[in-house]
Amino acid sequence: MSKMERAARTRETIVHAAAVVFEEHGFHGSRLTAITKQSGLTMGAIYFHFASKEELARAVMNEQANDLELPGGVDGLQRLVDITMYLADQLRVNALLRAGVRLAVEQRAFGMRDETPYVSWAEQFREQLVAARAAGDLLPEVDEADLSLLLVSAYSGTQLVSELSSGREDLPERILVMWRYLLPGVATPQARARLRLSTELTDAVG
Repeated sequence: MSKMERAARTRETIVHAAAVVFEEHGFHGSRLTAITKQSGLTMGAIYFHFASKEELARAVMNEQANDLELPGGVDGLQRLVDITMYLADQLRVNALLRAGVRLAVEQRAFGMRDETPYVSWAEQFREQLVAARAAGDLLPEVDEADLSLLLVSAYSGTQLVSELSSGREDLPERILVMWRYLLPGVATPQARARLRLSTELTDAVG
C-alpha cells in the first residue's frame, strides 16, 4: 500500500470514528479524545488530517453520503422515490449519514453556515426530476429546481420530526405520507398510476 493510500485510509477511519461520536453527542458534546479512542489512532494523526474539530465536523457533514449505494434503475420519478425511501432506511442505521445530518442541522450553533449538504442533495433530486420531465411525468407548471429544493426542505423537516418522535423508526412511513400529498401537485395522473410507493426496499438498490 502506498503512502498516499495509507493516508487516505487513515483519513477515512478518522471521519467514520468522528461520525460515531458526533452522531451520539453532537458537536459541543464531542471531544477529540473520544474520537481518537473510537478511531484507535493518535491525536497527532487526527491533527495531521484536520486542523480543528470544526474542520473535522465539516468533513463529516459534507461527506455524509460517502457510504451510500443509491438505488439504481432508470432515472426519473420512480428512482427519485426509491432514493428517498433508501435514505429513510439508511438514516436509521448509517452513522456517517446520521452524523452528517445532525451536524448540518446544528452547524450554526458552532459557527458554521455551510449549505453544501443541502445543495448536494437538491442537485441529486433535480437530476431525477429533469429525467422525469423528459419522460413526460411532471405537470407543465412544475419547475425542477424549485421542486428539488422543496423536497430537500420537506425531507429535512420530516426526518427531524421523526428523530424526535421515534428515533427515526417511523421515517419511511412519514416519507410515504409526504409523497402521497406531494405527488398530485407535481406528477401527471399517468405517472402517479405507475409509481410504486412502499416502505420495502427492492432489488433496485445497489
